[in-house]
Amino acid sequence: QVQLVESGGGLMQPGGSLRLSCATSRSIFSIYTMGWYRQAPGNQRDLVATITSGGNTNYADSVKGRFTISRDNAKNTVYLQMNNLAPEDTAVYYCNAKRGYFSYWGQGTQVTVSS
Repeated sequence: QVQLVESGGGLMQPGGSLRLSCATSRSIFSIYTMGWYRQAPGNQRDLVATITSGGNTNYADSVKGRFTISRDNAKNTVYLQMNNLAPEDTAVYYCNAKRGYFSYWGQGTQVTVSS
């Protein structure tokens, strides 16, 4: 059973920062592409950012320059640093591990940006 354990969501004012974390097992983390997706009410689940096992990153245009994805190989953890948050960033954020046909999801963590 693959587990992705997320933490770090919450309520933040516009312009603030939050950091999300997602921890998993070494066997998954070392070879899977890790990513963050988000889903707002009534919307589909969209890509936010991904990072390969080699450290290559990819971002949605809407978060470029504000969000940073990174990975700590010693802790088997991927992070999403979110700066200059805006109300449109409000969503449930999901951690994902993907390799070929295999794709695993975390339980999701709520991020709400509101004054």
